[in-house]
Amino acid sequence: VHSMELMAEAVEAVLKHLRIRKPIVVGHSMGGYVALAFAEKNIDKIKGFCLMNSTSLADDTERKKLRIRANKLVQKNFKSMVQLSFTNLFSEQSRITYQDEMKAALNDALKTPVQGYIACQEGMIIRPNREPVLQQLSCKKLLIIGKKDPVLNFETSLEEAKKNNLETVVLDGGHMSHIENKEELITALRQFVKSC
Repeated sequence: VHSMELMAEAVEAVLKHLRIRKPIVVGHSMGGYVALAFAEKNIDKIKGFCLMNSTSLADDTERKKLRIRANKLVQKNFKSMVQLSFTNLFSEQSRITYQDEMKAALNDALKTPVQGYIACQEGMIIRPNREPVLQQLSCKKLLIIGKKDPVLNFETSLEEAKKNNLETVVLDGGHMSHIENKEELITALRQFVKSC
């Protein structure tokens, strides 16, 4: 199992090696879960914190069932399962508009070992609700939301931002803002970093 805590320890080791004491942390999707696990242990060491197409909430029962099912299917047909789950991260329009970018990113995703895919899914299943971590963070906080995100409910994301005093940037695309809304995302992240 690749727990979020295990991956956060790896992030911590890299930051220590680079002698970065007070980072601005940006976590996309599962990276957001890792960022929250990192923040939990380093609450006073963070200069700025951004969840991008991510959430502090734990998986609900339905999402856990989907991950368990995916882990079974991926053992039978890894390539098809990764292609399907990867394609479903994009809004319908983006699947047409960003075909080349999707293909390149998918080729990278297919380099993941089957066991690595399964281990990450298992780690996401067991991750706790880390909303209290968001509430404890005293630094600047931002939530980047894809309006057409097929993974995270738009209204739920807005509620989470309001409840936890997060600034929000709403982008028009789906779950893959770095591909679907690249220029707007770069602008938003630059402004956020500057404000920290």
